[in-house]
Amino acid sequence: MNELTADSDWRVDTRCTNCDAARQLAPGLIAEAAGRSVLTRQPATPAEQSALYAAAFACPTRSIRQGGRAPRPVHDPYPLRLTGQVFLCGHNSPHTAGANSYLLRRPAGNLLMIDTPRWNSALAAKFAALGPVTDVLLTHRDHAAHGRAWADRFGARLWIHEGDLAAAPDADRVLRGGGPTEIAEGVTAHPLPGHTEGSVLYLADGAYCFSGDSFYWSRADDDLAVAESVTWYSVTELAASLARVAPGLEFDWLLPGHGGRKQLPAGEFARRLAALAARTAALRPRPVNFAAVRW
Repeated sequence: MNELTADSDWRVDTRCTNCDAARQLAPGLIAEAAGRSVLTRQPATPAEQSALYAAAFACPTRSIRQGGRAPRPVHDPYPLRLTGQVFLCGHNSPHTAGANSYLLRRPAGNLLMIDTPRWNSALAAKFAALGPVTDVLLTHRDHAAHGRAWADRFGARLWIHEGDLAAAPDADRVLRGGGPTEIAEGVTAHPLPGHTEGSVLYLADGAYCFSGDSFYWSRADDDLAVAESVTWYSVTELAASLARVAPGLEFDWLLPGHGGRKQLPAGEFARRLAALAARTAALRPRPVNFAAVRW
């Protein structure tokens, strides 16, 4: 039976926590309304159907249903290639507030995992088919829930900054201080306290910036943004961190934990990052409010 028929209509159920992951993957089909994601229309083409499968298998609450059921595993597109070297893991976890995670392929054929999806042995087997995962890099405490399970599965080293060590006390490698640390050839950790005390961004090959929750691409603003209303540690420290690291960062792909991904010329990102640092310096602490984030 053709899958684009009424008995396989898609919907988003009320378990949605408004994490934004589905809207990133199926724009034009899933939108925000009344504090959660809703389906705006049924898919009209195979490409749109594929976008909804990607959204469904990323959704941390499994709220995206097809014909009243979760889509069949045969339609799971993950790991999903974003660029020649980067894969989106999908299967976002409710224990990381639905954060995105990534695999980065290195020239030797091994992979680094940046933040983690929910633990899933079948997904681990698919990742292993891409090559050995040697390191699991946590950007901050909010995304640490499954780090040890993934590192143990692959015999990989688990990394976190000392500022957030309480979230992964059994980490194999602890980043210390405020200066950059080389993780592997071409990959550098840059501490960026603000969202949390131990927040880190990872820069790879002068091309890829894995920013965790320190900053993201806002589709609402069509610009870089910080999630000021969910800055747990200090928005003042975040402003200082951005001012410190912005001049030395060069990349053309922004790959955050939450919020939009974006590709731009490196010079354009440098200009926008400097402007973001200046805007953040004008912010003042405010109560935590997830609903205030402009994705």
